[in-house]
Amino acid sequence: MNLTQKSDKTLSIQSLLNKGVSRIAPLWSLDSFVAVNLYLGLADMKFQDAMLFLHKSSKVEATLPLSFYLNALHEDIISKQDLKEAFSKDGSGIVKEVDEFLYHLQEIDEQESEFKLLTLAEVASSIYSKEWSRFMVDRVSFWASAYFDKDQALWDTAPRSASLFKAWKKEAEIDFSMEAMGLKGFRKFLRSLPDNHLEAAEVALEKLKLPEGLVEAYLTGLLMTLNGWSGFAARIDWDAKLQNKDSQALEEFLSILLVWELCLKELLESDELANAWNAQKVKADIQLKKHNVNTAFNTQLIMQEAFDLANQRKLITKINTEKVSQSRENKPKVQAIFCIDVRSELYRRNLEAANHEIETMGFAGFFAFPIKYVPLAYHEGSSQCPVLLTPSHTVKEGLGNSEEEKAAVAGRTLRAHLLKAWKSFKLGAITCFSFVGPVGLAYLPKLFSDSFGFTRPITHPDVSGLNKKQFQHKQVNINEGKGDASGIPAQDRIQMAAGALKAMSLTENFAETVLIVGHGSSTVNNPHATGLDCGACGGNTGEANAKVAATILNDPEVRIGLQTMGISIPNTTVFVAALHDTTTDEVKLFHTGNEAFTMKEENLKQIQFSLKLAGETSRRERAVRMKLTKGNINRKVLKRSTDWSQVRPEWGLAGCSSFIVAPRKRTEGLDFKGKAFMHSYNWQKDENFAVLELIMTAPMVVTSWINLQYYASTVDNKKFGSGNKTLHNVVGGLGVLEGFGGDLRVGLPYQSVHDGEQFQHEPQRLNVFIEAPIDEMSKILAKNDTIKQLCDNEWIYLFGMNDDGKVAFQYCGDLQWDMI
Repeated sequence: MNLTQKSDKTLSIQSLLNKGVSRIAPLWSLDSFVAVNLYLGLADMKFQDAMLFLHKSSKVEATLPLSFYLNALHEDIISKQDLKEAFSKDGSGIVKEVDEFLYHLQEIDEQESEFKLLTLAEVASSIYSKEWSRFMVDRVSFWASAYFDKDQALWDTAPRSASLFKAWKKEAEIDFSMEAMGLKGFRKFLRSLPDNHLEAAEVALEKLKLPEGLVEAYLTGLLMTLNGWSGFAARIDWDAKLQNKDSQALEEFLSILLVWELCLKELLESDELANAWNAQKVKADIQLKKHNVNTAFNTQLIMQEAFDLANQRKLITKINTEKVSQSRENKPKVQAIFCIDVRSELYRRNLEAANHEIETMGFAGFFAFPIKYVPLAYHEGSSQCPVLLTPSHTVKEGLGNSEEEKAAVAGRTLRAHLLKAWKSFKLGAITCFSFVGPVGLAYLPKLFSDSFGFTRPITHPDVSGLNKKQFQHKQVNINEGKGDASGIPAQDRIQMAAGALKAMSLTENFAETVLIVGHGSSTVNNPHATGLDCGACGGNTGEANAKVAATILNDPEVRIGLQTMGISIPNTTVFVAALHDTTTDEVKLFHTGNEAFTMKEENLKQIQFSLKLAGETSRRERAVRMKLTKGNINRKVLKRSTDWSQVRPEWGLAGCSSFIVAPRKRTEGLDFKGKAFMHSYNWQKDENFAVLELIMTAPMVVTSWINLQYYASTVDNKKFGSGNKTLHNVVGGLGVLEGFGGDLRVGLPYQSVHDGEQFQHEPQRLNVFIEAPIDEMSKILAKNDTIKQLCDNEWIYLFGMNDDGKVAFQYCGDLQWDMI
């Protein structure tokens, strides 16, 4: 197909644009910075083919430098057998003899010249003395930060009533900066183009004259020059799709970039540029058809494969050979349900060691209660569920007393207005001088107290505007509201409770006390703070979900309804909401307002003591990884949560490399170093394997997203991470820039994966171990193309465990399994 010919207009151009649009992963803003698979749009490709495509189109690094893997070889982390297996899966044509391969490793030149598809702006930058590519990035990023701003800027400078493309075009038509840089006639030429983004894109594609085989890689590479803002636009489309609405934000953003390319081509027109652009297209068309890049790149992919295999071998050995705890003879006094988050693995292990009468379980941290939660005095709430889901009900926060509630709302609202007025005074064009002068000196005591961790730079939003009594009496209101759509109807409560308990494999043998433990983090001066909260709760803490779950499961009417469904909860069983602070390893218990269900004082003290002991042990264990070895370790770990200069308050999910779906007895006592997601599941209780399908289509996908976000941020922090934390500037309340300009950064800061001396997250694809019949897993894969692609294309390694809890089968693609 020749793109210089007139196309069929809308459908044809949309089809072309979609070749680039479909490859970009969505990016969530800082207020709900959830983990996302940054390779999401490439899941239909084999892992190695996707890495090759990204490297050619966008110069994305697929692995760490070769030196990392050589070091792993020298330390016997990677064995010769691992390399031999990696060779058997490789299709690059590299020598297959291990010893010969090892001999030639030292000769490989990682600086060997290699191909990278260039945009026209990059071609122009290489010819002229001006960095046109960088200038384009800065101008579009500057405009996007104003257009997408979430009330961070005091002055609204971008009209948002118009669509993305029209708003940009309208502003660019009066922007003199391009002409000041030497792009003469930019505004006049832009006015001559259509206002419709598809028509403008069609003009650009006709003039750029791209060969058909080059379109996908070129458009992907163009979007990757601004993959931060591209990802943000993709997230707008993602949210619209969840709500069954239409959105072409990313399509319009791509049209903006295409028009920029067109402007440079037409306004910098010269024989030298035309010849260089044509030569680049011919070279690119040839190179993209090759199955490799160069020896160094292909070798790194083989070494990464061997590194993954080495990690698999280590995990399988741990599960299959290490002794596990004997099954409990007596029913536990306490059952504690934690999020599957890897940080919970460490705490759960220490809690069980602190008190053998406590049994822990793992489940997604929203506890199967997908709600929208509206805090006291707020008009809008947050979605407390994975981004793959939409909330089913809205729940409001309350105090249980209407008079107290009115007073709290009035106080909180007044404080919010005062803070807004104070902020306007501090940042106003004229009043800021008054603030910095006489008023600014009054901040000296607070600056000292903040610096030493005695106070927070800002009040925690959960506490802001509330007195101590009001804060302690906060609770969820699940009753249906008058005049609004809040609350959960009685029948829905029963259905949600039954669904949650079945998914947890907790339908019998209830303990006297069942803790439902959400999790969150405590950090200050940290733009990416929500990334340390619960990913299953949409980048929020799991407190609201735990409270809703406990309130519903303590409801006498719900328990009567559950009995008709075969689930009988004893009258003596109490569900208690709790929150695990993963930065401090402290667990707080909450009162949910149901006086009929309260713990005995003796039980409460025993549980609190066990939680305290487990917290101390967990802090000491985590301190080793944080290189805290002297002095009062507990105090040092706790202080990190209030230190506004701390770039590593905790390690988050760094190191995550496995997801284990099995009864707790299979792993109880095994030490996974806080690097394993752990989901409780008993397939014998799973009617029609509906829970297994739920686990494989939701938590397995989410854990893969987390794992691949860490992978991408580690192997290429420049493209898929957010760089150096100390240089971050928050823009628009949406994300961060590294320094004063450039693209919106994606992924994790470098400090979140590296401790300054070595990687704390090593690139390893997720290993999923499920105790269930492999025939049933195959049926689920056959029904769900999305997860089948992840497994078939080796973004996930899937294993089956037998009835003895041993890893016995490995999925090898196309619904086939091999015995181990």
